Amino acid sequence: MTASQIISIDLEIPGRNPAFRGTRVAIQTLFDYLETSSLDDFLAGYPSVNHEQVETLIALAGDLLNIT
Repeated sequence: MTASQIISIDLEIPGRNPAFRGTRVAIQTLFDYLETSSLDDFLAGYPSVNHEQVETLIALAGDLLNIT
């Protein structure tokens, strides 16, 4: 999966944060959630987001942090 396949940004809604495609769950929600809870808890709380989307997002974030 690519970033555009898992992330959507609705430019017509001012202040709208990037969200998991096909949901209204903001990407930031995942990272906020992981500060205090597990990935399984996040997925249970947000069933519209699937495990593959989260794995891909975390891998993409890791790639961005490893740019040299």
